[in-house]
Amino acid sequence: MSTVSSTADDILACARTLIIAGGYNGFSYADIADVVGIRKPSIHHHFASKVDLVRTLVSRYREEAQVGLSALERNVADPADQLRNYVGYWEACIKDATAPFCVCALLASELPILPEEVALEVRAHFRFLASWLASVMERGKRQGRLHLASTARVEAEGFMATVHGAMLSARAYGDPKMFGTIIRPLLDRLSTRH
Repeated sequence: MSTVSSTADDILACARTLIIAGGYNGFSYADIADVVGIRKPSIHHHFASKVDLVRTLVSRYREEAQVGLSALERNVADPADQLRNYVGYWEACIKDATAPFCVCALLASELPILPEEVALEVRAHFRFLASWLASVMERGKRQGRLHLASTARVEAEGFMATVHGAMLSARAYGDPKMFGTIIRPLLDRLSTRH
């Protein structure tokens, strides 16, 4: 992981919050300067352009996800429990509003307007997440812990789309419980314990 100053960390955290609230075009350096309490030239010192800022944000977001999912695999052996933990992470984030939406899912909805450098990072995140989910699905099938109706890759893509769609529904209804309402039947279908 790259080393970034605490001011840069504050800028990235602020940008993440602003993107979740209003998308790529929903914020400016002036907005960040107001929230972080610095001048716009200070932001430019760390990130020459908005493209650099958001590209760095998404790259770091993917690195954080890789670290988190690696830790999940080390600490939770059962593939079905890995999926439940992954979903549980998002359910808790949505409930307490710490991360009510996946930054990459939100940015993916804006792909037609995103600069190519940012779009490449967003796509890389989706490829990484789909690959991880497919490996969990495949292991779960081999171990008899997950029931797949299709290939692991297809199941992984459907799972990822359902998780992101459930985030969107929770946001649309203004009801964090909607996330679990949508996800639980999917987990039940995949589980061999029902």
